[in-house]
Amino acid sequence: MQATETSFDTTRHHIHLEVTVVKNDTEYSVDAILDTGAPITEFSDQFLVFTGFMDLPENDIKIRQGLQSQKYNRLLLPETKICGHTLKNFNICVSRFEDTWGIDALIGLDLFRLFKVEIDYSSGKIITSQL
Repeated sequence: MQATETSFDTTRHHIHLEVTVVKNDTEYSVDAILDTGAPITEFSDQFLVFTGFMDLPENDIKIRQGLQSQKYNRLLLPETKICGHTLKNFNICVSRFEDTWGIDALIGLDLFRLFKVEIDYSSGKIITSQL
């Protein structure tokens, strides 16, 4: 069982990870937050429109009061790289994120269902391995 180590900055308020999405041999990097409260990984619709995975929705998506994102669709990403692992046909939620967030993805509990995940906060490392 091959384990990978991914570093993160312990001085930041959340655990930020760089995630890569591949479309037609072009790689797009995105700043993501590891969010154990999110049941499924979410990507911002702005990022998905920019990368050509979807068109802008016809209707304006409103974020409900008290929330910072609003899920409104599902999408399969053909190739996604998270913590040194490549996921094929990764099922994600399309969400509208608050503009002030400054991130384009939340990595949810689905990552924990696919891998053994250890977070060593003292050394700023996430160790992941196949189940």
